[in-house]
Amino acid sequence: MTETPLQELEGRFRRFGLMDDVVGILDWDQATTMPHGSAAGRGEQIAALQGLQHQLMTEPRMADLLDAAEETAADLTPWPAANLREMRRQHTHATAVPTALVEAQAKADAACEIQWRSARENDDYESLRPALEDVLRLTREAAAAKSAALGLEPYDALLDLYEPGGRAARLDTIFTDLAAFLPGFLDDVMARQGARPAPVPLDGPFPIERQEAVARRFMKLIGFDFERGRLDISHHPFCGGSTIDVRITTRYDTGDFTSALMGVLHETGHAMYELGRPADWLHQPVGNAGGMGLHESQSLIVEMQACRSLDFLTFAAPVLAETFEGTGDGWTPENLYRLNTRVKPDFIRVDADEVTYPAHIILRYRLERALLQGDLTLADLPGAWNDGMAELLGIRPPSDRLGCLQDIHWPSGAWGYFPTYTIGAMAAAQFFAAAREAAPEIVPGLRRGDFAPLMSWLRDNVHSKGSLLSTDQVLEAATGRPLDPAIYEAHLKARYLD
Repeated sequence: MTETPLQELEGRFRRFGLMDDVVGILDWDQATTMPHGSAAGRGEQIAALQGLQHQLMTEPRMADLLDAAEETAADLTPWPAANLREMRRQHTHATAVPTALVEAQAKADAACEIQWRSARENDDYESLRPALEDVLRLTREAAAAKSAALGLEPYDALLDLYEPGGRAARLDTIFTDLAAFLPGFLDDVMARQGARPAPVPLDGPFPIERQEAVARRFMKLIGFDFERGRLDISHHPFCGGSTIDVRITTRYDTGDFTSALMGVLHETGHAMYELGRPADWLHQPVGNAGGMGLHESQSLIVEMQACRSLDFLTFAAPVLAETFEGTGDGWTPENLYRLNTRVKPDFIRVDADEVTYPAHIILRYRLERALLQGDLTLADLPGAWNDGMAELLGIRPPSDRLGCLQDIHWPSGAWGYFPTYTIGAMAAAQFFAAAREAAPEIVPGLRRGDFAPLMSWLRDNVHSKGSLLSTDQVLEAATGRPLDPAIYEAHLKARYLD
């Protein structure tokens, strides 16, 4: 029986999805177990796979198939229609960039990421700058090519890859309002904290094997399937791997178990989204996550909304005390809650509290736009970073390791990614407020360490939607309105000032 154009496209995109899975495992291996000396070879491997994928995506037959399939698109039901829409979107992004540039970017990104690891460890920004110059130059070329093909500003063309439909004009409005709201709010929060006795600190050391054991226990409570995933160690925590093999990583500090534990819970939120995507559409574009803003909302609804709540910490406190043999007032739920919602401007984004975190994102958004537009050079990046931190948070990093060297995103080629973190934080607050109202059993469940009610709501309203709907459409269907920053600000006020 002859395949229809759409059926042939589905077969081709399934192969592309499987190639993405292979690259995901190679990336995970590079970040966790690969010997440092193998970096050059790994870069070539990834570049070869991505180059082949790009060649197959951009061959003339693909355009013919898309044109033919779209002639009958009006007859399609919602899922196949959305799948065809996403196929066209991926094809447009791909055909905008020549294969040679795709391969050059893959090699440069892999080499720069490896160099970043040693540069960060040695606090040596200048050793990274030549490799980062290559990445930035190639990113500008790709942004210009996509800008022409998509009819978008260069930054929007990059952002669209991570947040479909996302635009800098809307981000400017959101971030300008946030930048106006945060300083006064932060002052109020710090004054409120200062008027109360400080929380009781928890004294270590906290052995890594115990940290890992309790992290795994909580991952299972949330619903993570260790038959389809792993927990490992890397320089930078992430969730990756492949479609049915989700890999989480963290990094441990024997003086503070909270950082690694909350990092694991954050990445578990990502993993639950990946493991909950629509089974009938895996390895099809419509089966992918609906953008990184939604992805970040799922990590933050687990970490920030649920696991840093007094409700969950009421359950977690005796478990943590038993794990680390802790005794005394420091291990009460109330003290753990105060420790986990303690606000203090600090240098490292991944360790930032919920109040100051948006400032970290605003800074990166401003800097990456300036770098891409040529308004800022990489030679001047450390100084601009430090000035931005002083302006937004009143602190100045004493070293580049605590400043512009801390993130993996730019060295690995992820330009236009950072804004999705704050989009995700806002969406997480909005989803959680709606979920608690729709499913009153969620909060009592958290007090028992039972995440099933929350995960059931998220599976129905977010995970299972894949890329069927836009971020705003998913939010509107689940919460009754598109992204509303006012809900996020109300959440912050309720948690930190009430």
